[in-house]
Amino acid sequence: MDPVYLILAAVVFFFVARSLWQARPTIAPVEANAAIKSGNAVLIDVRESGEWSSGVAQSAALLALSDLRGSRTKWEPFLKAHRDKQLVLYCVSGTRSGIAAGLLRREGFNAVNLGGLSRWTSAGLPLSRP
Repeated sequence: MDPVYLILAAVVFFFVARSLWQARPTIAPVEANAAIKSGNAVLIDVRESGEWSSGVAQSAALLALSDLRGSRTKWEPFLKAHRDKQLVLYCVSGTRSGIAAGLLRREGFNAVNLGGLSRWTSAGLPLSRP
């Protein structure tokens, strides 16, 4: 096999593995809910605005990943206001929230990935409509 293809395959494997590693849930829903109720953490839904109509975790801030990666119009003031709190992020499957948590951790924030919204609802925790 051509060495160029082997190198390309290794690079692709690395990025896929890194993305999956970042996406893994790192906090249990019940533990996250307790931290949120105590005031030590904030919950953030990183899905896009069109996805929020299906329901969001109660008390979640609605901050799309695209804004975090872009102009940070909504993220910037939120991060300034919650710099000292744990940021608990979720999305549909946990992939985007894992990406966001990894990005925020690299910037010095205490960010964790809750995973997908289904983990929140499976734990019997409440949803609301935005």
